[in-house]
Amino acid sequence: MEEERIKVLSFPSDSPPLSIIAAAKIAGIALPTQTSTSGSLTLSLSNGLELHGNYVILRYIGRVAAVRNFYGDDAFHAAQIDEWLEYAPTLLLGSEFENACSYMDVYMEKRTFFVSHSFSIADIAIWSGLAGAGQRWESLRKSSKYPNLVRWYNSVSAEYSDALNEVTALYVGKKGLGKQVAAKPKEQKSADGNSSDKVNLGSRPSSEIDLPCAELGKVRLRFAPEPSGYLHIGHSKAALLNQYFVQRYQGEVILRFDDTNPTKESNEFVENLIKDVETLGIKYQMITYTSDYFPKLMDMAEKLIKEGKAYVDDTPREQMQKERMDGIESKCRSNSVEENLKLWKEMIAGSERGLQCCLRGKLDMQDPNKSLRDPVYYRCNPVPHHRIGAKYKLYPTYDFACPFVDAEEGITHALRSSEYHDRNAQYYRIQEDMGMRKVHIYEFSRLNMVYTLLSKRKLLWFVQMGKVDGWDDPRFPTVQGIVRRGLKIEALIQFILEQGASKNLNLMEWDKLWTINKKIIDPVCPRHTAVIEERKVLLTLTDGPDEPFVRIIPRHKKYDGAGEKATTYTKRIWIDYADAEYISVNEEVTLMDWGNAIVKEIIKDQDGNITQLVGVLHLQGSVKTTKLKLTWLAETSELVNLSLVEFDYLITKKKLEEGEDFLDALNPCTKKETAAIGDSNIRNLKQGEILQLERKGYFRCDVPFVRPSKPVVLIAIPDGRQQSLLK
Repeated sequence: MEEERIKVLSFPSDSPPLSIIAAAKIAGIALPTQTSTSGSLTLSLSNGLELHGNYVILRYIGRVAAVRNFYGDDAFHAAQIDEWLEYAPTLLLGSEFENACSYMDVYMEKRTFFVSHSFSIADIAIWSGLAGAGQRWESLRKSSKYPNLVRWYNSVSAEYSDALNEVTALYVGKKGLGKQVAAKPKEQKSADGNSSDKVNLGSRPSSEIDLPCAELGKVRLRFAPEPSGYLHIGHSKAALLNQYFVQRYQGEVILRFDDTNPTKESNEFVENLIKDVETLGIKYQMITYTSDYFPKLMDMAEKLIKEGKAYVDDTPREQMQKERMDGIESKCRSNSVEENLKLWKEMIAGSERGLQCCLRGKLDMQDPNKSLRDPVYYRCNPVPHHRIGAKYKLYPTYDFACPFVDAEEGITHALRSSEYHDRNAQYYRIQEDMGMRKVHIYEFSRLNMVYTLLSKRKLLWFVQMGKVDGWDDPRFPTVQGIVRRGLKIEALIQFILEQGASKNLNLMEWDKLWTINKKIIDPVCPRHTAVIEERKVLLTLTDGPDEPFVRIIPRHKKYDGAGEKATTYTKRIWIDYADAEYISVNEEVTLMDWGNAIVKEIIKDQDGNITQLVGVLHLQGSVKTTKLKLTWLAETSELVNLSLVEFDYLITKKKLEEGEDFLDALNPCTKKETAAIGDSNIRNLKQGEILQLERKGYFRCDVPFVRPSKPVVLIAIPDGRQQSLLK
């Protein structure tokens, strides 16, 4: 400590690092502080060296402190502490706050500390994150919502009260800390003009978002997909934002199927949408269907006809579209109520005359906002409905049904993507004409991904043309597709909630999503070994074991929960041809999980291709001195046949321009299968299990072991860095 005595901790005045200051106080380490004009967090040492970054400095404090097990009592516990340090800044702010509290509450049910049996810097990091949340945490702390987390927090606060009280008194409440929830919500006017207490979150992280005129405990939302396809990543944003607001305002969300177009819809889609919503962890209050309201919608349509607010129009569709664009009133707009009711009955009957007609709202044909130019409310469609059969010959449009059902179901806020912005005025006007309660619209930007089609019509084309295996194909952006490709739902939730309810139209990169996924799977997924079948090379170790022997080793060196695996050692082993090409005669290489060997001879065929290698073991050699670390498999009959499957984007353009045909941008090669052999333990994999093949990447088991002649199918999981795992 003499050589590297702490000189000063510098930090921005509005962002004091609570965890570092608290750790130093508890450890009794003198920590002079000063505010920084550069805006950076720096620990300066007396020998001129510097450390930067919150958790880098916290780890340093943990190492130099004279507190037992402050940074773990062994390498494994230190690694566990690192996991919690990575978790704290990501999940204790913004939209993930209550999700994190819920997760930690379950985790702490039977624990005294976050890691092992000792108080550590992991506890300090989490404690500081909660203390720094100020009133937002204090309000939860006083409730009975997270008893285990509160028990732990109170225990830490009491045990180290002198140090922690001093820290909170000095630093909590600075700008950026302790202002997540205003202590006294201001009185505001509700939609009906009455005063009510509103949630007022005051100053908070930029990722935090508010609903207008939202009352705590009175928010009711709906997630309303059309059952014309499976849930995709774009829908997921809407679903998860509904969930976020419901949790934040202690409200409820309804799952409603907007089933007004029997031509496109089916029970298969309904069943899979329910499955997908539950996969996302959406806690809905009930399931409803727009078709439940068909009788009431029919009554409302007839009411509007009688009030002169709607009329039946037999103008051909293309002509009607042109007239709407040009602001030309239909010849039918001046029809009498009697004439409209007569034609309305023809529509209900689905007669030849009725099939020529549609029902339109009488709004304003000269309005600059074209959505208000007499939109269509009902169209005839003789196709039977998937739920109610052939009872109806006409169906309401989304524009008519949505504002009615939202108001009828008591929805307080309708979340809609910003692509509907121009139709918001129409939504409000229709509710006004109906004489129904106003529902607040909250807009967010549609989630668009590079090289990705989200149109259900276009996705359906791939299914119908046999270009993919189905709606759960790993090339599809559907929830089932990306999960099958190896994405963890936790990664999807984190990715989407990081975007918040931004109204900016962003084209997002898949790499960011897969990078988040890697951080989740890497610490826990088991490691296995595979060798590419094509041109695999046999390495004979002349002094290797005459009789094969087996060792039991961990499936993950840093995570005991991954279990163990059996590794066979023999004098004849397989290695990848790509590795063999890099080896020189007399070169020392490392055989992973075994030790070093020296390659004495390289045997090639007449075309110069390597066919065999001969070498000797050199187990006393240092793995630090070798250039090549090789994966290998013992030549035994227990090896498992594998098919490693890699997928690419379905289209070759990052973004299709408006009017551009996706068929012109189809990727001719989107799937690659590579034969390989894997270690015998792979026969125990279950479908859906995620693993890492050493030096080849992450994979998800799609088809587990059935019999030796049928290969185990492993789907390559992108890691956010590599364009291709196997090329």
